[in-house]
Amino acid sequence: MPTRPGGEIASRPLHFIFLCDCSGSMTVDGKIQSLNAAIRESIPHMQAAASSNPNAQVLVRVINFSNGAQWHIASPTKIEAFKWKDLEANVNALTDMGKALSMLSEQMKVPPMEERALPPVLVLISDGQPTDDFKAGLNDIMKQPWGKKSVRIAIAIGKDADEEVLQKFIGHSELRPLKANNPEALVERIKWVSTVVLQSASSPPSQISSSSHTPVTVPIPSVVPASTPSVDDVW
Repeated sequence: MPTRPGGEIASRPLHFIFLCDCSGSMTVDGKIQSLNAAIRESIPHMQAAASSNPNAQVLVRVINFSNGAQWHIASPTKIEAFKWKDLEANVNALTDMGKALSMLSEQMKVPPMEERALPPVLVLISDGQPTDDFKAGLNDIMKQPWGKKSVRIAIAIGKDADEEVLQKFIGHSELRPLKANNPEALVERIKWVSTVVLQSASSPPSQISSSSHTPVTVPIPSVVPASTPSVDDVW
C-alpha cells in the first residue's frame, strides 16, 4: 500500500463519471431540468461521503450525448471543488450512447488512468434507446482493464428507457437499472449512487489492494432506494 513520508496512507484516485442523455426526449416534461436539479442537489452529499474516507481522492467528470457525444466537464475535478454546470437537451436530437461509451473507453486506458487508482464509477442516465452502435461502444469499454473493473450503474428516466440496454451496460446480474419516473425518484437514485455506491467503491476493506498495481473488484450494494409512492409518475 503506498504511503506518504512518515507512514500516512496515500489517497488513491477514484474517478466518478456521469454519462448523461441530452437527446430530444429529454426536453419533454422537464426531464433535463430535473436531471440538473438532482445532480446539483446530490453534490453536497457526495462531498460528505468522500470526506469520510481519506484513502480515496474522488475526481468527477461528465459526458453528455445526443447528436454525437462530448465532454461536458472534461478535467477530472476534485469533488471538494466540483460545481455542477447545467446540461441542455436538444429538440429532435439523437441518442448516440455508443459514441459516449467509445469516448469514455479512451479514458479507461493506462495512461490516462493511473495504475494505482480505485475502480472508476460510471453512471449512465438515459430516458430512451440508443440510436447508434451501443454494442460497439460497450465493447470498447470492456476491452480496457479499468473498463472491466469499473462499477457501472444505470438510471432509467421514464417508462421509455431501454432497460435491456442499460442492463447490458451494468453487466451485473444482481443489480437492475434504477427506475426514476418522477423528479423525486430521480433525486433519490442519483443521491444513492453519489453516496452509497461511492462509499462502497472507496471503502478500504474492499478496495485497498496489497499491490499498488493490482486493480480489485468492487462489491456493489444490492439494496437500492424504493420509489417514492406518494408522487404520481410523470414520465
